[in-house]
Amino acid sequence: MSNYLTELFSLEGKTALVSGASSGLGAYFAEVLAQAGARVIVAARRTDKLEILAEKIVNAGGTADVLAMDVTDPDSVEAAFRAVDELGGRLDILVNNAGISTRPGRFVDQEESVWGQLLDVNLRGAWRVARAAATRMRAQQGGCIINTGSIYSLCTGIMKTDYNVSKVALAQLSRNMALELGRYGVRVNTLCPGYFASDINAGEFATERGQEYIRRLVPQRLGEYRELAGPLLLLASDAGSFVNGIDLPVDGGSLLNPV
Repeated sequence: MSNYLTELFSLEGKTALVSGASSGLGAYFAEVLAQAGARVIVAARRTDKLEILAEKIVNAGGTADVLAMDVTDPDSVEAAFRAVDELGGRLDILVNNAGISTRPGRFVDQEESVWGQLLDVNLRGAWRVARAAATRMRAQQGGCIINTGSIYSLCTGIMKTDYNVSKVALAQLSRNMALELGRYGVRVNTLCPGYFASDINAGEFATERGQEYIRRLVPQRLGEYRELAGPLLLLASDAGSFVNGIDLPVDGGSLLNPV
């Protein structure tokens, strides 16, 4: 690869905060950003898994700091960003990844309390973290926010109304943020993974019913985490310097025929 392309995708000298980094996609995103040269701050409610992740990043030659942050608690978010400020330098990249899913169920059977919990994490929590990051990025006249959406930011499906609504709303939040913050040199985009195995769904995908569901998908397989690395770096690096306000699906074509 030419020096120009290497530099285009490089995150050397950048500082990136990843929320929801204790497992799954968040942990993987942190590793990718570190491998691209960023100093990574990994955040989640519990820090035990974060310490293991940070050690892994450091052992691989990267730089990582650990931060406790509960996105449902405004005081916790405020304290976490004060700690980010105390680490010094700019906050260049936010991967706003914290999110949950609930047990599949039909709309008429879902309890209001379940909706409240999910929206407080997936939407209000994401808004809290994005606002704190955007305030700093606007002041420094530059930065990049990547909200982790879903294929369901762009389509719908039964048995997951609460989750789908939260991800559609998150994509709309990204677009509004991009519109308001673009003049300050801050880009905001939504990364929309399709079907990937996670701690939440791996057991279900392993069942015969889950395997049949996978066979009905356009790619007839789940995505592999490595297939998210390129799209993530596009949105985070100077390679995507003119990409703003988009929803980027990484789904193997599943949106062509959602099931």
